[in-house]
Amino acid sequence: MNTNSQRNDMPSRATRVLLAVSGAIAVIIGGGLTFVPAQFQASAGVVLGPDINLLSEVRAPCGFLLAAGIMILLGAFRRQMVQLSLMLASLLYLSYAAARLVGIMMDGMPNSAILTALGVEVVLGCLCLAVLANTRRRVLAPA
Repeated sequence: MNTNSQRNDMPSRATRVLLAVSGAIAVIIGGGLTFVPAQFQASAGVVLGPDINLLSEVRAPCGFLLAAGIMILLGAFRRQMVQLSLMLASLLYLSYAAARLVGIMMDGMPNSAILTALGVEVVLGCLCLAVLANTRRRVLAPA
C-alpha cells in the first residue's frame, strides 16, 4: 500500500483525540469504581457505605467500564480499532445517558455532579456516533 492511501485510511486527529478522551474518561472512572468505589463515589456526593454486596455490585459493571475504556483508547492509536472503538464508545456513553434519564424519570433529579456526567455522556456519545456514521459513509461510498 502506498503512503497516500495509508494517509487517507488514517483517522483524523480530531477522531483520535475524541477516542483518547472518551477512552481515558472510561478508564479513569472504571478504574476508580473498580478499585476504590466508596471513595470515588464520595467525590460525586454518593455514599456507598461498608455494604460488601453493594460494593461488589458497583465493582462488577465497572470492571467492564474499565475494559471498554481500554478498547476505546486503543482506537486512538490503532487504525484497525477505530470503527470498533467508535461503536463501543457510542454504545457505552449513550446507554449510560439513557439509563440516567430513566433514573431521572423514575427517581427524580440527581445532584449537579450526576447531571454533569449525564451531559458529558450525551456529548461524547453523540460525537462518537456522528463520527462513526461519517466514517462508515466514507467507507461504504462507491469509489
